[in-house]
Amino acid sequence: MARGANQKRKLPILAKLLLERSDEDHMVSREEMQEELARWGVSAERKSIYDDMEQLRELGLDVQSRRGRGGGWYIGERDFQLAELKLLVDAVQSSRFLTRRKSEALIRKLEGLTSVHQARQLQRQVYVDRRIKTMNESIFYNVDRLQGAIAANRVVTFRYFEYNARRERVFRREGARYQITPYGLIWDSENYYLAGWDELRREVRHYRVDKMADINVTTMKGHPRGGWTAEGYARKHFGMFSGAPCQLRLRCENRLAGVVIDRFGVEVSLIPDGGEHFTATVDLVVSPPLWGWLFGLGPGVEVLGPDWAVEEFADRLERAAEMYRSRFSRQETEEDAPEEGKEE
Repeated sequence: MARGANQKRKLPILAKLLLERSDEDHMVSREEMQEELARWGVSAERKSIYDDMEQLRELGLDVQSRRGRGGGWYIGERDFQLAELKLLVDAVQSSRFLTRRKSEALIRKLEGLTSVHQARQLQRQVYVDRRIKTMNESIFYNVDRLQGAIAANRVVTFRYFEYNARRERVFRREGARYQITPYGLIWDSENYYLAGWDELRREVRHYRVDKMADINVTTMKGHPRGGWTAEGYARKHFGMFSGAPCQLRLRCENRLAGVVIDRFGVEVSLIPDGGEHFTATVDLVVSPPLWGWLFGLGPGVEVLGPDWAVEEFADRLERAAEMYRSRFSRQETEEDAPEEGKEE
């Protein structure tokens, strides 16, 4: 290869060397640069290296230098700082949505965004209590396919399944395909959900992406979404459970103000009710996770309305209490019964 052709490769080689092997704690010396260039058949004089570093700066690389013993050149600011990459690695590694293999592949790509020295710090192990990685590799690509359908406002079709006690897939609607206008993707309770207009139900519903099979993006134009927003929809659904929508009125102790704001946002209206309480009215969907959340708050919160919601909550509490009362009653009866073959 002609010398001139080799020289055209000089700047890319030096840029790659700096990006891969340098950071604030690890310099690349002039001698190391000359050795790397020689490996590629490129000659470089001492003075030309300084000119090359200046050209790389002009091209947008943050090339810094340090004089003295152990000095040399290194990349300063990068697109992602090490602390940012650590956060991304932790998020990828702990995500239930990603398979173990996909997590490892993404982390290797993230390691390529910093030096080989700092990449070692990204080989972290994040422990998340009882975290189970998904086994469905296709979900990663299904999300991308659905995002494209949302952007193009195209109807998607798919089959939807649940697992039975034998861990077998059981398709809903006897395996018939759902026809949905996708409005948005929602991340909730460590799962991805697709929310959109269901042509059969004639309403907005949502579906777990990892339970969607055989997704197909059609050429049909989607149903208008009006003022629908993913944020508003997700806020109304506890744990992404479906149920009856309502304006739930709550009376809470003042100490629970932060809990209510964390769940419904800072714009929720908290109206003082005496010196120790406040009331709040929130638009949401009544579902079992909602009742569980309210039960967890104990006597510090009271459901004021609507009446049917108050009755439903009271009925659920009564049925749960009756189940345990019956259990304790049976235990007491068994303990009081005489042993077989013995007289009292």
